[in-house]
Amino acid sequence: MRLRKRPGALEVLRERPEIVPQKPENMRGHWTVDEPLHVELGTGKGLFLALMAEKYPSISFIGMEKMESVLSFAAERMEQQNNVRLIHGNVADMQDYFAKGEVNRIYLNFTDPWPKKRHEKRRLTFPAFLNLYKEVLSPRGDIHLKTDNEDFFTYSLEQFSGSGYCLKNLTLDLHAHEPEENVRTEYEQKFAERQQRIFRAEAYLPE
Repeated sequence: MRLRKRPGALEVLRERPEIVPQKPENMRGHWTVDEPLHVELGTGKGLFLALMAEKYPSISFIGMEKMESVLSFAAERMEQQNNVRLIHGNVADMQDYFAKGEVNRIYLNFTDPWPKKRHEKRRLTFPAFLNLYKEVLSPRGDIHLKTDNEDFFTYSLEQFSGSGYCLKNLTLDLHAHEPEENVRTEYEQKFAERQQRIFRAEAYLPE
């Protein structure tokens, strides 16, 4: 279900430049000094990032979201977090915001599976996106994928392998034996209540 357009959403973002930089391209290559940099693509209302930032205060987190109505809720949620910033932008423009090798980890949490074949190029695990991630990931960087869509999961594994990534820590039912370190997103909580399976994998580039 699509979120309705939120009146005043852009104002919410503009009023919080310390959380949502107005010109994030100016931060390219300078998001952190020594801290690891983790980026969530399609951050939604920001529950996952807020919980991660609280759990891992020594890591810098960035949430990227193109829908201002959704991102405005995340911006309000992050007011108490000093290690999270948000980018109002499109994943296709990642290289405008991050320098080569600057990102240590990318999270793809329940991104739109775009199930129709004609929409394949919009999937965030389409080869063009996977090649884009290679440009911003550090040599030991990785991608953490979670989804409730088995077809999208299978597709993503194939694309990771075909694009030169290695795979590890695959699971076809994350909540059956949920690891303590797992942090749930808003969608994940809803899926857990419905007892839907969650598929998860980690992809990384060989050294």
